[in-house]
Amino acid sequence: MDYATLLQVLDSTVRLATPLLLACLAGLFSERAGIVDIGLEGKMLAAAFFSAAIAAITGSVWLGLLAGIAAALVMSGIHGLASITFRGNQLISGVAINFLASGITVLIAQDWFSQGGRTPSLMGGGRFESITLPFAEALRGVPIIGPLYYELISGHSILVYVAFLMVPLTWWILFRTRFGLRLRAVGEAPEAVDTAGVSVVGLRFAAIAICGLLTGLAGAYLATGLQAGFVREMTAGRGYIALAALIFAKWRPWYALYACLLFGLLQAVALRYQNIDLGGFIIPVQVMDALPYILTVVILAGFVGKAIPPRAGGEPYVKER
Repeated sequence: MDYATLLQVLDSTVRLATPLLLACLAGLFSERAGIVDIGLEGKMLAAAFFSAAIAAITGSVWLGLLAGIAAALVMSGIHGLASITFRGNQLISGVAINFLASGITVLIAQDWFSQGGRTPSLMGGGRFESITLPFAEALRGVPIIGPLYYELISGHSILVYVAFLMVPLTWWILFRTRFGLRLRAVGEAPEAVDTAGVSVVGLRFAAIAICGLLTGLAGAYLATGLQAGFVREMTAGRGYIALAALIFAKWRPWYALYACLLFGLLQAVALRYQNIDLGGFIIPVQVMDALPYILTVVILAGFVGKAIPPRAGGEPYVKER
């Protein structure tokens, strides 16, 4: 593999890891507050559809982005009502959100556009364009550093840069602010937070609101940045892969970045190298496409060491009287 090919693979890795990273950070906020969120997939899917649909109707990707975030926040609100207010089973609530998003997106897409459950292709102002960073063109001819800056660092849409900036921001919020301390405490010992006079319900709703915001960005990026429109089930299990990456990262922001880049690399390799010939033995394209999902199973099977989730995760809090 020459240097140019390596940069192309890494560039694809960054693009493919972006929605995983946003969804993984969304799950991080939610689960650190004690709310298990299997519904990341459904929130991303709803955000992807509504962002693409509104962008197609209005011609504005920014209105589409707002619509996608709003859709994900509505889904988060439903999850919050079911799991926090009514103290329902969080896993069942998340699965229900996935099924709801899977059905309603296709139904509305068919009703609005009559294109078999998809939206029209987005063009011009209807999708996020790549951004050329300062001096990228001037440094392009410089050996090694120039192509690295031009091909890998520059040339992405704004949501890619937002996703990577969210990693240090998430770390700072969780580990350097009073809000983050209380959020982590709610996921470990909600009764202690309640005793201190802080609202457990309020903090958990704040966490799932942040989760909705980030999954909204992830879904909008899928439909208006990575691709040019919505197609049925376009999330393709990314919400579940993000959960696997979260477990792999042991609920830490920087580790989440590395885990998502690993999954993105596997997807990039699978897309670029298909039907690989190893001295007469051909690896089928189906095996390459399955690599990210195989890694997900391996991680969830516990081959990455013991991952201890927040102690109060998945348990509704009942206020003591």
